[in-house]
Formats: sequence, structure tokens, C-alpha cells
Amino acid sequence: VCKTVITFQCSYNFKWSLNSCRSRTTCITFGHNAEQLSKIFRCCIEKIVLNRPDKLKCLFLIHYIKCHLVDYRQKGAAVGRIPTNYLRRELGVTDHEILTSRLIDRSIRPLFPAGYYYDTQIICNLLAVDDIFICVNFNPLSHLYNIGWPFPFHRHFVDIMLEAAADNILQQDFCHAIKVGLKHTQQIIQGIQQLVREKGVKKRTDQKLFTTPEEIVKYFPGADSYEITESFNVVAKEIFRNLIINEYRRCDGRDFNTLRNITCEVDLFKTLHGSALFQRGQTQVLCTVTFDSLESSIKSDLITTVARYFPPYATNEIGRVSGSNRRELGHGALAEKALKPVIPNKFPFTIRVTSEVLESNGSSSMASACGGSLALMDAGVPISSPVAGVAIGLITKPNPEKVGDIENYCLLTDILGIEDYNGDMDFKMAGTNKGITALQADIKIPGIPLKIVMEAIQQATVAKKEILQIMSKVIAKPRPSRKENGPLVENIQVPATKRARFLGPGGYNLKKLLAETGVTVSQVDEDTFSIFAPVPEAMYEAKEFINEICKDDQDYQLEFGAIYTATITELRDAGVMVKLYPNMTPVLLHNSQLDQRKIKHPSAIGLQIGQEIQVKYFGRDPTDGRMRLSRKVLQSPATSVVKTLSEKRSIGNAVHESANSA
Repeated sequence: VCKTVITFQCSYNFKWSLNSCRSRTTCITFGHNAEQLSKIFRCCIEKIVLNRPDKLKCLFLIHYIKCHLVDYRQKGAAVGRIPTNYLRRELGVTDHEILTSRLIDRSIRPLFPAGYYYDTQIICNLLAVDDIFICVNFNPLSHLYNIGWPFPFHRHFVDIMLEAAADNILQQDFCHAIKVGLKHTQQIIQGIQQLVREKGVKKRTDQKLFTTPEEIVKYFPGADSYEITESFNVVAKEIFRNLIINEYRRCDGRDFNTLRNITCEVDLFKTLHGSALFQRGQTQVLCTVTFDSLESSIKSDLITTVARYFPPYATNEIGRVSGSNRRELGHGALAEKALKPVIPNKFPFTIRVTSEVLESNGSSSMASACGGSLALMDAGVPISSPVAGVAIGLITKPNPEKVGDIENYCLLTDILGIEDYNGDMDFKMAGTNKGITALQADIKIPGIPLKIVMEAIQQATVAKKEILQIMSKVIAKPRPSRKENGPLVENIQVPATKRARFLGPGGYNLKKLLAETGVTVSQVDEDTFSIFAPVPEAMYEAKEFINEICKDDQDYQLEFGAIYTATITELRDAGVMVKLYPNMTPVLLHNSQLDQRKIKHPSAIGLQIGQEIQVKYFGRDPTDGRMRLSRKVLQSPATSVVKTLSEKRSIGNAVHESANSA
């Protein structure tokens, strides 16, 4: 077997503007399987979606200055499981992710032109997979942006990188594998060529960035460039606020009470337990629901956990992709507060809602609450009511005659990021049609009157109901049942007589079951065990395994106190393993029950494997179901007269008669 990864160079030069990126569609076809997903990941400079049924990999490319950075990440939700670390989150980078990132980096690094000055970050997220079906070909991503690749493409060139893992195969077979790989990648290359022809752009030209225009500098010859830029920001903020207060105009042309355009979609990926995409203007979140066993929870009262991720490409930036930061934790906690009241108190699984912010321009936390509600209903969680959230902004005009007094103000529904930045309040509220489930107000001025707070709540309530109405057109109530590929939980009864065989020594059988099928077993009470299977197929395999280890060897009815012939099958330091009948699982006869004398090893009294001995049966231990046998009791001498301590008089008479005779 030889597995070869080959990256081919495809060299084209083209460019498309940032303004056009929000309306373009990118699609790569593998045979007859294709999916157009330009509706997601709209904020990053460029992205590619590589897709086959139930297998999705998204690549993102962001340009800034100076360095190159590749981040490849796998999410637990992509395979329908919750991470098993203490925090139940994706934390550090694994070796596999690092090696894959290096594989990608080595493939694309040689192709950057000399003098290339822009930071480039490529982030690859696995969203819904059952295995990894393609690796490292980022050429379409780079070609669709305006990077000039230096070399022409030739179908017989393997310019970039070759990596292989083989089981000591012959050289001619290895060379043949490379040729076969080169031949069959032509279909992918043709798809890249077609994509380039359809979406080609002009080559980027160098330009000065982050500098003050000369037209402005000449009017302020003595001022520092930084001071000019900061002064411009102050003036721009004042103009922005005056347009709202004085002319009642928002920067995007909406009325004060108007929501941005909202689109929703559920059941995006069939392999996930639940998924939803929520788009509100330029804010977009992808929410997924993952079911796992109750033991996988981290909190004692845990029914739901919301994990929120805010990657740098959501705001068209580059940055380190690491553990949770303060923003992710805070917004995730707010979304969890919004959703938790509608979750049923009794549910057989731990629920993990993951919110991936793909694009952010205001109120991504409330979008997470909306998307999480949709994903829960798509997963079949019987929530009591759908949840929606919205952010209300505030622009105030201070009273020049009285410090701290507000002369005029305007409340803005569904604020943009710039309205949050230049405004005086970010008032987030989430809830159902019936009431409020979460609220958070970030007030940036010394204080606001209670009247403004009441008006903000009323304005948010109206917007919330409008959002719920839009969401109900996509999915109005939870699905009647969970998806077929979801996990299963069943309880089984294991009598005490079979418990030791069921668990195995040191829990060996349960560990083996987990390693082979992914099924976990936990004890509910004395005789009841709960079985959690991540997929239905695993439950079927687990039941077969349990039935096999717990089945009765033979239907023998042993009589309490009866004597049986046992065959020694194994000598141990603690005793001997014996069988009373054919096909019986051997049981331990301890050293203390082998002989009247105290022994340290069965060989001390001459016992050997295959030897037959007589043992007495005393039933089963009520605590663990183990068979109780003894050889020692059969070696006790028979007693002709049995006396008790109550017969003191008869004992005394016997002693007196003996003395007289003497």
C-alpha cells in the first residue's frame, strides 16, 4: 500500500476587488458532486469550499503584510463528539494538525513572488467530515486572489512538494504510484483552470498603505502623521453621530427601527446532529449541535454548553488561532444564558452548541443565540420555545448647559459594528415570544436615564418578535425525532451473578468495548447500567459484545452444599482457577480455601494443571456474583459428639466421674 500526497503548481495571475467578494460564488466540482457555499465565510478576502457529500473542508486566505501563517484545525463537532479534555473545548494544536499545517505551508511557500510584502494567513477548518478526503491543494485559493505566481504550469511538473508513506514497496511501484497520482489529478487541475477562467482578476500592484495622503499633509506641514490620522478619526466620529442625531440618518440608510436582511438555513450537513446558518446583514454564524453522554459534561447541572469561536477572518484580519479569549468566553456565556431556559430539564444526552462566527459586523453574540436555537430545533431537542436576540444602540447629545444631562438621544435597532464603536450603548437582549431569557448592556457614558432603558427593552422586544417570525419560516418547532446518525442511550439489567463477567478484571471488558466501538458504559444503580453509543451501528456492535461475554456457558443448576469434581486450569499465586463443567468460565479457588494449612502457593500442596479435586459449592457471593467454592471444608475430621457451651452441667459431671474412677 502506498499513500502519496502530491501538490501540483498551477500558475495564473488574476485579481478581484474586495468589494466584489460578497456576491461571488465559488464552486469546485468533484465528478457530479458539488455544492455552492458562497453564502458562508463572506468576510474573509478569499475562501474555497472543497466538498463531497458529508465531507466539507473550508479554506480561508487573508492578506496583510510581511509573514505567512498556516492554521489547520479539526473540530470535535465535525465527527459528532465533544472534546474529552477538562474544559470540553478545542485547546492546543495536535501533532496531526501541526504536520498538516506544515504540509500546506511547504506546498505554497515556494510560489510567493520575490518581494512579496503582505501577511498571508490560511485557515483550514473541518466542519463536517467522516474522513479527510483531500489535502493541501490551495492553488485555486491563491490564484483567485491577486498573488502573481512566478512559474508557468506544466502537466508533467511536480514543482512544489511530494510526501509519501509506503510499506517497503519497490522503487518501480513507487514511481508508478507517482505517475498514477499525477494522471488522476488532472481532473482537479481542470476544475482549477475553469474556476480561474470564470473568476480571474488582475494582478496586484504595489501601493503605499497606512500613510496619510499628501493632499492632507500639505495643509498641515508641521503636524505629525499620527496626529493627523487621530484628528480625522475624531472628526469622522462627530460627523457620524450628528447625522443620526440631527438628520436621523444611519450610515447604511436604514430607519432607526429597521432590522438588517436576515436569512436562515438548517440541516446544512447531514453528518452533524444539528446545524444552522444564521445571517443578519454582514454578521454570520454557523451553529452546530453535538450530543454526547452525560458523563462528558463538565458542570454538575449540565444540560447545555455553548462554545463560541471568533476566528480572525470573521473581521477580515489575521491573528493567532489558539484557546478561548475573553471575548469568546463572554459572548459564549451570554448565548448560553439565552438558550438554557428553553432546554428540557430531563434529556438523555449532554448538549454542546458550537457557534462559529464566520463574519462579524455587529451583534455576533445575539446571532449565536438565534443560530443556536435553530440548530437545537434541527437536532430534535424539544426546546419549549425558539429564542432570538438583537442589539440596540444609543446615540446621545449631551446638554451643554448641564453636565451629565442628555439633551437628545436616538435608539438604533440591530446596530452595526461602526454604530457600536461610535455609539454610547450596546444593549443586547434575547428571549422567546413570551419573555426575556438574557440581557447584557454595555453603557459607555457615565449613566443613562431609566426611561431610555425601558424604551430600549420595548424596541428590542418588537425586533425580537420580528426575528422569530423570520426564523419560523425556516423551522417553526423542533423536529419530532433526532437524526438517524445521532447517538443512542439504552439501559440494561446485569444481575449480580454476571456482574464480574460483565465488567472483567479491572474493568477490562468495558475498556475493550470503548476502544473497539467507542461505546461507554456507566452504572446507574446496583443492577442497571447505561450504554451510550455515538452512532446506531456502535450500539449494535456493543450489544453483540455484551451478549457474548454475559451469556451462560451451560444451564447447570448447582445445589447449595453439594460436592463437585473440579478441574484445575491454571495455577496462580493467589490460588487455582477451576472449572466444574465443560465450557464453564474458570473461577478462582483461593489459597485460603485449598487446605487446612496456610499456604503461599498452590504448588506447595502438590496441585497441578489438569488435576481433579473435590470442592464444596456454597452458592454465589451476593455482592459480586462470584461462585463460592471450598476444598478446605472437605478436609476437616468428622466429629462424633457435638457439644455446645450451654451443656456446662454435663461437661462438669463427666469431669467428676473421671476423678472418682481415678
